[in-house]
Amino acid sequence: MTQQAINPTVNPPDETIRLGHLTVRFLLTADNSAGSITAFELFVPAGQRLAAPAHSHDHYEETIYGLDGVLTWTVDGKPIDVGPGQALCIPRGAIHRFDNNGSMNASALCVIAPAAIGPQYFRESADVINAAAGGPPDRAKLAEIMFRHGLRPAPPRPQA
Repeated sequence: MTQQAINPTVNPPDETIRLGHLTVRFLLTADNSAGSITAFELFVPAGQRLAAPAHSHDHYEETIYGLDGVLTWTVDGKPIDVGPGQALCIPRGAIHRFDNNGSMNASALCVIAPAAIGPQYFRESADVINAAAGGPPDRAKLAEIMFRHGLRPAPPRPQA
């Protein structure tokens, strides 16, 4: 039995991407995990909502582990608060999004398995979100980026 040479490195990508007020800091990507996982920290200031539309993905699960504050993840229409030490697994095909409805900053560790998405999706999304300068981002451009990276934007919810 031969063993592949492994050169372990702590946080090899260590890249921070700013999407408006939100921050994503990559810890591991497909390149650093033989394609098994992508892991990143998500930081959401108090009172901030996700600028991108709710979405689903069929090719991977997404597991969220709360680090600080509370993020409200809406999964298939059901709001679920995830705080420090709590975990949530979002199954393939579930429509989801998150918001920080609290008065405290929040952060979470997000793990994608297998590593079907990585920093490039967030870089491209950041370009669109940051170009909106605090206004609503171009939904058509975000949808195009999402489709290209294997995400399906959910249709807009009707106004009550």
